[in-house]
Amino acid sequence: MSKVYTTIFWLSVLIAITSVVVVFTFGLNLGVDFKGGSVLELEFNPPAGGGRPDIETIQKSLSDFKDLSMASSGTNGLIIRTRELSEQNHQAVLSKLKIAFPASGLEERKFDSVGPLIGNELKNKSVIAIILVLLGVIIYIATVFRKLSRVLPFWAMGLSAIVALVHDIVIPVGAFSLLGHFYGIEISAVFVAAALTILGYSVSDTVVIFDRVRENVLKGGSKENFGVVVHRSIMQTLTRSLNTTFTTLLSLIVIYLFGGESIKYFSLALIIGIFLGAYSSIFVASPLLVWWSQRTR
Repeated sequence: MSKVYTTIFWLSVLIAITSVVVVFTFGLNLGVDFKGGSVLELEFNPPAGGGRPDIETIQKSLSDFKDLSMASSGTNGLIIRTRELSEQNHQAVLSKLKIAFPASGLEERKFDSVGPLIGNELKNKSVIAIILVLLGVIIYIATVFRKLSRVLPFWAMGLSAIVALVHDIVIPVGAFSLLGHFYGIEISAVFVAAALTILGYSVSDTVVIFDRVRENVLKGGSKENFGVVVHRSIMQTLTRSLNTTFTTLLSLIVIYLFGGESIKYFSLALIIGIFLGAYSSIFVASPLLVWWSQRTR
């Protein structure tokens, strides 16, 4: 294969390692779903107009309640995160706000409360779900592409795909570690849903290329240099991959810009992950295939 593949592959490895270092350095800003607590989403619609009161003013009105963090949601919305609230304290927060801002048109949009035990259980189940997906991918690819055993070990394609998938998850996690450290962005259960979506999308892109490699090998490509076969397979599927990725990203960018606070960072995770899924299929999984073929000869 061209040296471009090797250069970009090692650049990808460097970025992935940097992401791991970032996660270990800054950690993950886990949300209420994982560490327990309450989330209160409010909307201010004053009849006379004027919009939402300043966040600083709202914080002063709730000075009796400790460990509150607030973030704006749209023009008039507000999201309050805090330690787990009892129903009594939940109503007390609403009462304080209505007394402090009687003409604000305050409406409660959502209230979620998660205990720490449930948060830990969700965290464990999320890790298990991702591990099961990765194992399923290895078994599926090893089974479907078993006919390539004449040029590759039976496990090579599955392992190459897994390395690409890990790459596609590690980098978004590193990005959200930075966002959490510098901007207070939290990782919630929605991020896990995004991660599983990224895994599915990425393996789909990789399987398309691998399937074309199989076709070219079975048509007589095994007599050629395997790197040449893989490169030709990438070029044959490149237009399809770019078109699919572009149209998906276009939709996700619109959702990120106009979809509202509750799904903004879900769409951001998908934007990063789906771009990486198309990229890693070409510059991570495919070069690894060629490397495995050279190592096993």
